[in-house]
Amino acid sequence: MKTLVVALGGNALLQRNEALTVENQYRNIASAAPALARLAQHYRLAIVHGNGPQVGLLALQNLAYRDVAPWPLDVLVAESQGMIGSMLVTCLRQQPGMPQVVSVMTRVRVSKDDPAFLDPEKFIGPVYAPEQQAALEKEYGWQMKRDGQYLRRVVASPHPLKIEESEAISQLLNAGQVVICCGGGGVPVTTQGEGVEAVIDKDLAAALLAEQIDADGLVILTDADAVYENWGTPTQRAIREATPDALASFAKNDGSMGPKVAAVSGFVRRKGKPAWIGALSRLDETLAGTAGTCIHP
Repeated sequence: MKTLVVALGGNALLQRNEALTVENQYRNIASAAPALARLAQHYRLAIVHGNGPQVGLLALQNLAYRDVAPWPLDVLVAESQGMIGSMLVTCLRQQPGMPQVVSVMTRVRVSKDDPAFLDPEKFIGPVYAPEQQAALEKEYGWQMKRDGQYLRRVVASPHPLKIEESEAISQLLNAGQVVICCGGGGVPVTTQGEGVEAVIDKDLAAALLAEQIDADGLVILTDADAVYENWGTPTQRAIREATPDALASFAKNDGSMGPKVAAVSGFVRRKGKPAWIGALSRLDETLAGTAGTCIHP
């Protein structure tokens, strides 16, 4: 049986502008569970998930209690891993014929000298109106950037260097478990194992995990149904298949599709194996080649 790493975007868990409630998150996960359960019948399956809205919510709740200093982001990432992992396990285990599912608290090594610490750009938390920027930055000391027509908090997002628990993840997969891991990109740690105030991009972490466990493929699921040429114009066209070189112009650090293209292209180049980008609602079609975008050597 082949091994597949699937990365669930934050929109698979909480929709943009949707209230950050437990009920909404459970409902969205439950809607994703059947497609993931079908995959688990044919692959050793490792599931990576985003945590942008959730870790941002935890940070806001963290700030509400002023009698102690706010807890650092690496601790909040660990909290979000446990929270979302538990929900995914609950919903997936309810699917008929589902193998055993386990969630692994995952640490990911980064460098303290990563230039990302000098220019925070990773979005976390809910969206705000642009006119709120000055007040939010003054009250919380945040850095804010535009995310489409909205405003969101940004934090440092260093490049992942090593998945610390990759060996344990491989052992669990080989034992027939569905493994939820690298949640939110993983808990960022230094070589000495110390936590770092940052959030790692979950698509880059998923690509690195796929490399370390020698997966046969990588799937990035998002709210877009494919990579598009001439997006937003009358001549836009879905790209069904391409090589990393053909998609090089799309691999921009634009906070949208660019990082996903960069992540899968790096995996395909280094491992010579395929990767896909597509919508969760069209997962089966994406792997069949009738939807989404397949990136191949």
